[in-house]
Amino acid sequence: MTRLPAPTRRPRPPRRSEIPSSGHARRGSGTGSVLGAILDHGPVARSTVARLTGLSPASVTGHAAQLLSRGLIRESAETTGPRGLGRPHVPLEIDTSRYLVAGAHIAVAHSTVSLMDLRGRVVAEDRRPHLDTHPRRILDDLAARLPLLTAAHAAGRQVLALGFATGHRVDPAAGVVVEHPHLGWRSVPVREILSAATGLPVHVDSHSRALARAEQMFGEVSTRRSTVLLFIGAVVDGAFATSGELHRGPRSGAGSVAHLPLGSGGSGGSDDAEPCRCGRTGCLQSEVSERAMIRRAAARSLYVGTFQELLDHAMAGEPRAVELFRRRARLVGRAAALLLDMFDPECLVVVEPGAGRLPECLADLREEVGMRSWVCDDPERAVVPSSFTGSVLATAGGAVALAALYTDPLGPWPALPAVS
Repeated sequence: MTRLPAPTRRPRPPRRSEIPSSGHARRGSGTGSVLGAILDHGPVARSTVARLTGLSPASVTGHAAQLLSRGLIRESAETTGPRGLGRPHVPLEIDTSRYLVAGAHIAVAHSTVSLMDLRGRVVAEDRRPHLDTHPRRILDDLAARLPLLTAAHAAGRQVLALGFATGHRVDPAAGVVVEHPHLGWRSVPVREILSAATGLPVHVDSHSRALARAEQMFGEVSTRRSTVLLFIGAVVDGAFATSGELHRGPRSGAGSVAHLPLGSGGSGGSDDAEPCRCGRTGCLQSEVSERAMIRRAAARSLYVGTFQELLDHAMAGEPRAVELFRRRARLVGRAAALLLDMFDPECLVVVEPGAGRLPECLADLREEVGMRSWVCDDPERAVVPSSFTGSVLATAGGAVALAALYTDPLGPWPALPAVS
């Protein structure tokens, strides 16, 4: 493809603390908007919250009083302007001393239980391999591990809710994993099982949508307007949002990108093709999944037992491992270019450890996007790695619960005081 002259690089998007006005305010209820502004800017004065949200000072004062009564925010020390000038004010900030949320993520080979504070910081996590993949046994095991993790790490804070995330098709409204082919799960009532086992409110979603919401809450501010998130792991899927709202689809199938065609054999010809379970070759998942990476490593006489071992080799500079991750990055770049042209989002987030940890992989991915996308004229701005590299799975489950809390902080949260 003929390359156009490189465009002038645009300035980086603003970080959360630099948002100047209500133009980037969070959508949702008035109380949720106030809570989101405090998350972004706290400690922050009520007058500044009014400017950021577009609400009246009186409304902000009322919403803040409700959030204070629930223990979700607190008042900081009184401050004044420079050299004591100006009227004193009492800033508001998120209170991380009282409550946590729990998270559970189910991967193909293991599960992760985590605790997260109200600012989205992972407090503790416990990852263990599956003994088998029967849904009831996995879910019962998760429920049994949570009290132990809480006793060891909660430090007196109360758990408000449990968020659950996994790959493939998940119906958040019903609280059901519709289908997870790698685990052999179909129509598993996760919310019902975990609610009964833990006594907690349980919120369920796909890991891609959960991580997209985590970016909107705690990561790149550019994801607020529109974003595509591409998750590359043992499972390959995605999520997309417009005007800050995540799209799920009527069959909970939005983001099913595993079978995007990359061409015969990806980038290595038909003899190098990894067969896909759909019966074709050249599918995104069959070319870049963790299973495919381990197989390709073995074909190069680099024998590893797990994907993490292969990643460790690459981070240590082992040439064969590095080249495998660079190849993966180029193939992911092909898919990213297709998704950028399809949705034209403000930002595309790549959740892939090579792009997050190896600078050459992110550079290769962006270069591929630059060569192939018709609409993305600045890949360095538009294509970013996950904000949660190193804690992706621990973040995903907790983010499901935090998304529900920040959307409806005055809703029926049994552990919180009643709204007056």
